[in-house]
Amino acid sequence: MTSSDPEQGHESLYLELNTQEEQRLPLHTSITLFLLSYCDCRSFRVFLVSTQADSGQPRKGLVPEGLGATEIQVQDLPALVRSCRLPAVLDRESRFCRAGLAVVLRHIIARTCEREPARKDVAALLGFKKTCLKACAEVSQWTRLCELSIPSAVQEFLRQPGDGVTQVPGAILLLEKKLAEPVKVHNDDKIRRQKLQLQQKKSSYAQEAPAADGLELSTALANLSELQSLTTRGPSDIRKVKTTELPPLEHVFVEGLYFTLTDVVLLPCVHSYLQQVCSKPVQLPLLCRWYLRVQEVPGVCRAAADCGIAFLSPQALAAGLQEGAAVPAGEEPESGSGPDQESGEKPQVAFTGGPRPTMTKLKESGITAVFSPHPCPYWALDWDSLPAAVNPTEGKMSDVRAVRKRQQLNNLVAMVTRLARSGDTVVDFCSGGGHVGIALAHTLPDCQVVLIENKEQSLVRAESRCTELGLRNVGFVQANLDYFTGPFQIGVALHACGVATDMVMDHCVRAGAAFVVSPCCYGFIQNTLKFTFPRSQKFLDTLSYKEHMILCRFADQTAVQLPPDRRLIGKQCMGLVDLDRSWTAEAHGYSVQVMTMEPDSCSPKNNMLVGVPAGQNFN
Repeated sequence: MTSSDPEQGHESLYLELNTQEEQRLPLHTSITLFLLSYCDCRSFRVFLVSTQADSGQPRKGLVPEGLGATEIQVQDLPALVRSCRLPAVLDRESRFCRAGLAVVLRHIIARTCEREPARKDVAALLGFKKTCLKACAEVSQWTRLCELSIPSAVQEFLRQPGDGVTQVPGAILLLEKKLAEPVKVHNDDKIRRQKLQLQQKKSSYAQEAPAADGLELSTALANLSELQSLTTRGPSDIRKVKTTELPPLEHVFVEGLYFTLTDVVLLPCVHSYLQQVCSKPVQLPLLCRWYLRVQEVPGVCRAAADCGIAFLSPQALAAGLQEGAAVPAGEEPESGSGPDQESGEKPQVAFTGGPRPTMTKLKESGITAVFSPHPCPYWALDWDSLPAAVNPTEGKMSDVRAVRKRQQLNNLVAMVTRLARSGDTVVDFCSGGGHVGIALAHTLPDCQVVLIENKEQSLVRAESRCTELGLRNVGFVQANLDYFTGPFQIGVALHACGVATDMVMDHCVRAGAAFVVSPCCYGFIQNTLKFTFPRSQKFLDTLSYKEHMILCRFADQTAVQLPPDRRLIGKQCMGLVDLDRSWTAEAHGYSVQVMTMEPDSCSPKNNMLVGVPAGQNFN
């Protein structure tokens, strides 16, 4: 199945098609199509994925005609794409999939810039350091807001019947709040001094000087038109003003003064929301002004017309532009959790002395760290006979570190081979450069191995190594692990940092899969939207969140240069944190063992959790 344009590239882009609503596409699909049109990108074969047979042609007027999009059914999806949430991009060989809105959008920009290096406006969408929406949603509150919270909140709002009562979604309120915050950009000190200079001139020559509040807009427009902003040095009195005393900058676009990918993501969402409520008394002055200003960006109106977006006029937004009006009460916007954002927390009891009071409290409740014996402590891969590309020494690491890495791989591969059966799918979560997954794929040729990693460069290196080895039983998914929804029998992760270990275990439990996980960076554990700590009921009945964080912080005190007694306490804290994780899985019928990798010197973080679902044993 090919597109109508033979000059298109070989990658395929798959977008969700909502067959229930003829006049509306899912927001993630609308956002992706809008970016394709804005970039004038023709590097992909575009497929609209329908859940119903014979649902008709792609939505006329909503899908840019130049893309030559083709409608297909879910059952026609390639296997790797079927295992991921859409949108998704699949390479020509059908083994490298990029999934999730932020990852796909960044990839579209990369492909556009490769084909048209002169498109500086497209490259600028990634921001000053090319990091716009790069961090995954679980780590970045900003990515979560743009990629998940606002699209899902607006999508849910659009499904509600119009009953005349307007309740602003919490995510929209949070966006309005962020637009009121001072702007921070890489050169804001210089721009703020220019603003101070203009303010002083305005106060002395009100009729002659340019408006100070127009500086942000002129700076933004200069960036869009690739003009140089003022670079002359200001007067000495302006240069001597303390940074803390400079006037703040105001938003032109969502992230500040410059038009970025964030604006592209939010525009279809905000348009859909405002279109629904423009006749109702909802006052969102900052959001409405941003909405009107974005339309002035070259190329935006053309892309909107291609996607069937008819922008609202200032007159239609008159109520929303009003200052000082009360915003209707909505749900409180969600934000990241942390030690100072506890919910339902028990009264805190002051304590001192590091982790010992917490460990004593657990011991008095009959809770102590338990380490199971390693079932095969001397099992090892025959590294000398393995192809060079399997060996971690191929990477950029010292010989000493490479030896330890091989020892770590021995432990994980040993446990996976005990659990695996012919035909199983093994998923290497947080795979990095693929050390674990590649060793498993070579050792278990009758199993399918999927590497999941959010960092593109690491996954590209892993693919290159697999190509060198001629491995055909490996698939690659660049995505946050939640975007992988396919079936699998074993999940593995080596040194998944902080809460990533909990995410992997939770994903395995929901899939009914066994897991072999080595945690890392216990000090990074904290409450998130998805998880709160402690996780198991026994720990929750005994410890507060802050006490659990004490355990996590001291679980990182296991470095070899530390005194032996301190490392011993760190090891016990590691065991207690992982015991809490184990009991969480056991509450879902799992059998879990916490053991120490052999030799224990292979890593300061040498715990390994092995869990199997009910009805399965460890052999």
